[in-house]
Amino acid sequence: MSQYKTIPFLTEDGEKVDFYILEQTMISGINYLLVTDDIDADETEVMMMKEDPDSDGVYASYEFVEDEQELMAVSAVFEELMDDVDIELLYD
Repeated sequence: MSQYKTIPFLTEDGEKVDFYILEQTMISGINYLLVTDDIDADETEVMMMKEDPDSDGVYASYEFVEDEQELMAVSAVFEELMDDVDIELLYD
């Protein structure tokens, strides 16, 4: 059994994908998650998600962080929190 909690995510096509939460932090009142869909690989792709401030208060809603400056800032915080992790940002 994995030590990581999962968060279900619904894609635009309505497909459910479970992401493993590797780390969580709050910056300027916004909750951020570092997630992956493959916990067993030596090197894995991770994504950063942030809580939608318009969530209804009962259920949190998250979206992917897409702003380059925000990604750089949040990735630096996650690298500090996780000593053994190096995050390399890839842009489309």
